Amino acid sequence: MDVQIFITEDGSHSLFRKDLNEGYHSRYGAITESMHIFIEAGFKQVSNEYKEINVLEIGFGTGLNAFLTCLISSETGKKVNYFGIEPFPLQSEIYSKLNYPELLGNAENRKLFLLLHDSEWGRGVKIIEQFNLKKIRKRFEDVDLKQAFFNLIYFDAFAPDIQPELWKKNIFKKIYNTLKDEGVFVTYSAKGSVKRNLQDAGFYVEKIPGPKGKREMIRAVKKLRGS
Repeated sequence: MDVQIFITEDGSHSLFRKDLNEGYHSRYGAITESMHIFIEAGFKQVSNEYKEINVLEIGFGTGLNAFLTCLISSETGKKVNYFGIEPFPLQSEIYSKLNYPELLGNAENRKLFLLLHDSEWGRGVKIIEQFNLKKIRKRFEDVDLKQAFFNLIYFDAFAPDIQPELWKKNIFKKIYNTLKDEGVFVTYSAKGSVKRNLQDAGFYVEKIPGPKGKREMIRAVKKLRGS
């Protein structure tokens, strides 16, 4: 997998995959984008409701979303069980150069960031007292998921025109089934076809303001039956 590191507008790194002609984050800022979509619109929307939160990320990628979630769990004391699915993990010569720890803290944060990447695939690992991680090296289509288990889904796959197989109704139905009632799904995409496929899978879907450079994003909820 041929990837190049580049600097986004907020100073944080992202990656560009030459084979897909696609970046991992917005050029307007990797950290800015991830904070807006996954932390502000996702994690903070559910964290007050539960003492313990089960999070599934589809597209572990650079580890930025996991890192941000780990930091906020440390700050708030909220216990998080984090599962990341990624069929093509980054090599250490790439992720070891990413500058997120320095922009978000200190040398201790770099150790934490590297631990997220270096931890063994397929096995649950306690990263810090409040944050447990299990990384799964498979395609999402091939992963068996517990029913009604997750409180929050970070959907961070490549764009629908790059990975169309991951944006179909059957995928969203699988996600719907693995969410608990009132579970939340967030993604950067706001395409009409994505909204329709989520609705067909059973979700209540809303378009909300997106991060810089993107007018809208999608947040979807698995509503209680009859609500």
